[in-house]
Amino acid sequence: MRVEILGAERRRRWGDKKKLDIVMSIGIEGATVTEVAERHDVTRQQIYTWRRELRRKGVLLPSAGPMFLPVDMPVAQCEPRMGKGTHRLSAG
Repeated sequence: MRVEILGAERRRRWGDKKKLDIVMSIGIEGATVTEVAERHDVTRQQIYTWRRELRRKGVLLPSAGPMFLPVDMPVAQCEPRMGKGTHRLSAG
């Protein structure tokens, strides 16, 4: 049996530097994994596989999980209202 390949071969070789560039472009200007995959003509699964592979090699640091960023907000000045019209709820 003879098989003939029509069209360009799809198998490409990606170096770690190029993989890292692609993986790191996720989130820049809100880019999703799907958008990055489409831009580079690869599947989303391929990007997830590269991310795992790069972490295993130590090229990409594992994500630290949720990140909290400091927020500087002005403090609103208000006086506590205790007096007429204040009701307290009592149990019972």
